[in-house]
Amino acid sequence: MTNFREFMGVISIAALCGLGAGCAKKAASTPPPPPPAATTSAAATNTTPAPERPSRPAATSSTPAEAPRPRYPDAQTRAHIDELLARIQDAYFDYDRHNLRPDALKTLEADSKELGEIIRQYPDFKLKVEGYCDERGSAEYNLALGDRRAAAAKEYLVSMGIPGNQMELASLGKEQQVCQDHNEECWQKNRRAHIVAMAKP
Repeated sequence: MTNFREFMGVISIAALCGLGAGCAKKAASTPPPPPPAATTSAAATNTTPAPERPSRPAATSSTPAEAPRPRYPDAQTRAHIDELLARIQDAYFDYDRHNLRPDALKTLEADSKELGEIIRQYPDFKLKVEGYCDERGSAEYNLALGDRRAAAAKEYLVSMGIPGNQMELASLGKEQQVCQDHNEECWQKNRRAHIVAMAKP
């Protein structure tokens, strides 16, 4: 009996030793750890950087800048404007009145739309609307009446499309009479509004 216990003790010890040896072998058979990262970084440090390409200048547009529009008409356009002005006859007024009669409206309407379409393209081009009176009455009164006649003509021309800021008013009263006779037929010719082109600034 004692021998059996001793025998079992020996077997147990041997088994424990075998297990320990097996564990040691398993621990020894695990793969080694990867190499340290310093090697990789060293290799990366030793690599030669690629040469930098010179930067190209930004592409510039080959389209030329648009030339500014002229502010005053050329000779050909100015000749056409003068032709239109010649066709727009004077607007005539009744005695001591500044309101436009139907015949005056018709006169101012003729070609004024086309005239407005042209001159609004040239802001430096200006017209002058002149108001006249016949010889009767004082010079001061006729200057004021001539101004009202010119203003009435300008207001209508603005309604026809001619820019108001391109028209100036002038009253000549009973100066520069177109007829020198002393009768109604002659006086009627002097009571008028006249449109002229102003000189180039």
